[in-house]
Formats: sequence, C-alpha cells, structure tokens
Amino acid sequence: MELLSFLDRIPYADYVILGNSVRDYVVALAVLAAALIVFRIFQQVLIQRFKKFAKQTKTDIDDMFLQIVESLRPPFYVFLAFYVGIRFLAVDVTVQKVIDSLLVIWVVYQVVLAVQILIDYGIKKGVRGGEDKGTKAALGAMSRIVKWVLWAVAILFVLSNLGVNVSSVLAGLGIGGIAIALAAQNILGDLFSSFAIYFDKPFMVGDFIVLGKHKGTVEKIGIKTTRLRSLSGEEIVISNKELTSTRIQNFRRMEKRRIAFKIGVIYETSTEKLKKIPKIVKEIFNKVETAELNRVHFAQFDDFALTFEIVYYVTSREFEIYMDTQQDVNFALKERFEKEGIEFAYPTQMVYVKK
Repeated sequence: MELLSFLDRIPYADYVILGNSVRDYVVALAVLAAALIVFRIFQQVLIQRFKKFAKQTKTDIDDMFLQIVESLRPPFYVFLAFYVGIRFLAVDVTVQKVIDSLLVIWVVYQVVLAVQILIDYGIKKGVRGGEDKGTKAALGAMSRIVKWVLWAVAILFVLSNLGVNVSSVLAGLGIGGIAIALAAQNILGDLFSSFAIYFDKPFMVGDFIVLGKHKGTVEKIGIKTTRLRSLSGEEIVISNKELTSTRIQNFRRMEKRRIAFKIGVIYETSTEKLKKIPKIVKEIFNKVETAELNRVHFAQFDDFALTFEIVYYVTSREFEIYMDTQQDVNFALKERFEKEGIEFAYPTQMVYVKK
C-alpha cells in the first residue's frame, strides 16, 4: 500500500509517454535497479565466497562450476536486468520480439560456453595419469569436433526460435553433407583411422616401428598422417588409413631382442675342435653382460662350410645396444678361433684331377 501511495504522489504519474505512464516507467526502473543490485551481490559476494570454498577443497569439480559461473559477464547481467524491467512496460510487438530474440541468442551462447567448459574438464580428466602426446592430441581433436557440432546445434536452435524453417535447412545440410563426405572420403578415412590409432594404441610417439619396407621412430601422429624418422635421417610421411590396414612391427614393447646367426668353419676342421666350438661360444657369452645365450648347435653341412647356429637374447630393445653386443661377440669369436686354430669358412671350390 505504501508503494502504491508513493507512486500516486509522483508528479505527472498518469502522464503517458509512448504508451506507458510515468508510473510504469518508475516501476520498470525500480525493477531494473533491484535486479542489478541482486546480480551485483551475486557476483561480488556469493562468487567470492564460493572461490574461497573451492580453494579449500581437494576436488576440482567446484573449480569447473566456478568457471561456468564466472563466464557470465556483467553485460549479460545488465541485459537480463533490462529484460526483467522492460516486462513491466507495454512495448511494440516488433521491439519485444527483437528483445526476446536477443535474450535467446545470449542465453544459448552462455549455455554453449558452459558445455564447452564441461568438455574441456572432461578432456583434462581424460589425459591425466601420464597419457602420451598422441592420446592428448586425439582427445583435443575430438573435443574440437564436438564443439563444432555443439555450435551447429545451437545455431539451428536459435534459427528455429527466430521462426526460420529448420527442416529445409537440415535437408539442405544433409544433401550437402553427403556430397562433402563423398568428396572427402579419403580424408575422413584418415581422420577415423587417427582416432583408432590414438585409442587402440598399436604404437605411440617415440616407438620404433617397421611398416613393410619403411621403418623408423614415430615423431608425430596427426589427424591425417603419421610421421616417422628413419634410421638414415629422412622423414617418412604415411597416411593413417594405410597404418590401420597393414601389419606393423613395434619394437618398443619387446623386453628383449632375439638374435639368431650362423658361423661356418672349413671342412678340414677336426671333430675334436668342432666339439670345442659350443663350449667356446658359451664362455664368450658368459662375459657379455647385455646378452643371454639361448643355444648353440652344429646345425648342418653346407656346400663349403660346417655351419653352427647360435641363438641369444639382447637384454634391451635398443638397436644400438644390439649392434654393440653383436660386435663384441664377433670380435671374441674371431680372437678365440685364432687361438684354437679354427678357420672360418668362405666360398671355395676344390677340384680333384685324376691322372
């Protein structure tokens, strides 16, 4: 009652301007001011207290919600207060439609921002725990695609609220999408193959892989291609679709490398010396720290050599360590055979002439 009496005491309270009395304008301004005060209190007091509370908690979910709330900027609050205040006035239908449309656009925009924050939070949680760079890149690419779809849905929603026939737009987009998909099917194939690589993880950045005649260390897993650095130094670029449709050897995941090689001695070597060779090989491998002997056997009679087969394991997956180990074994074999008077075989041919 006191408010009504106050409004009645306003000079020219019943004077009409643009279809509204002075009393109506005063009420609208009062509502606008009250809304601004409420929003100001919410922003300055409640959010500040929520920040202090979020800092004291161990979980980061409250930080995510705080980020969503902070995405609501003062201009949005001012417009929202203006919208509430203008509801107390009689305005032109066209003007009201424009204001309603602006509110819808702004609210949809804020909702999209909030959902993007949720997506980023989910990606952040997904890449914790020492995930590799490839997985991070994949999740980042997926988040960008989801955000594009989100914006597309938001735009269609806004157009629908503005009175646009969305069905015809969707039909056009469907036909256009099919045409684009047919034209870019190779690119899309590489895109989905990259996701398969990221999540199935047949290899990761830093792995040494062999793909047919190509081999090298994986340097980058991209959306369309994967790049290897070969042993000779050049960069090899391979499409992701090719990588997911062929056999790959990944040397990073082997704990030790199995090596099998053969040595041959001449046929003139005595049986006594032949029997010494396995013992000599075992003695050599007992002194090599990076190797574990598996077996050594007199394997076969070849055309010009008595062949022994040696199998051992290098206790490392590094190629350089394997080569160093093999070199040490070769030097040791050469040295011991020279001491024992055992000769290595090489391609020879003996001709007997009968008189």
